[in-house]
Amino acid sequence: MSFSCNHSLDGSFPPPPVEDRGPKRLLQRLKELKGINQRITADLQLSRSETRSVADLSLSESNSSLFCYPLEEALATEAVTTMTQSLNDASNILGCSKLILPDYLLHNISQQLLHLAVSEPCGLRGALIDLCVDRGGQGAPCTVDQIAVDATLVPTFHVTLVLRPESSGLWSKVQKLFKGRKSPETSARHQETLRFSTSFRAIKRKLYCSGALLIEECC
Repeated sequence: MSFSCNHSLDGSFPPPPVEDRGPKRLLQRLKELKGINQRITADLQLSRSETRSVADLSLSESNSSLFCYPLEEALATEAVTTMTQSLNDASNILGCSKLILPDYLLHNISQQLLHLAVSEPCGLRGALIDLCVDRGGQGAPCTVDQIAVDATLVPTFHVTLVLRPESSGLWSKVQKLFKGRKSPETSARHQETLRFSTSFRAIKRKLYCSGALLIEECC
């Protein structure tokens, strides 16, 4: 029969070993705490970096969806092209034989349409545009055309663009000079050329809710 050596002579168990509380043990514990603290700090920095990256990506996607993304720019360009054609087709209604539309005016119209469509749920696709020409003091503006940017979509906002014939400057003076030299017969056969100003008025009205009209003077 074998006996265990773990018992003392009086039959009791030996006391547990005394924990080493010397300087070495204290330094080791301090190193462990330092390591834990460094890991926690690294985890926090990584978490903040990931959160910031996600936020930046979300903001970037939001900005790209609101400002000047390719589809909206293409729609604006197409709408301006349609307006140009409509104005040329309406030259007889406007009482002229030729229209001059400055490139700067067409660019401003395109940018204004993008600006007005930014806050709309369907973007520029939801625009219904009334194209008008100001008659000066001769009554209400002349409506040239009504353009639905996307005819398959129910419009969400209405825009009235009021273009202005150029009434001052060198071009107007040259026109008057040539007009004064023409005979009545020539004037009857050849009406004057109409040049548009680079300034115009844009009036926006939402169609899905009630609210005040937004009127902007564009130069």
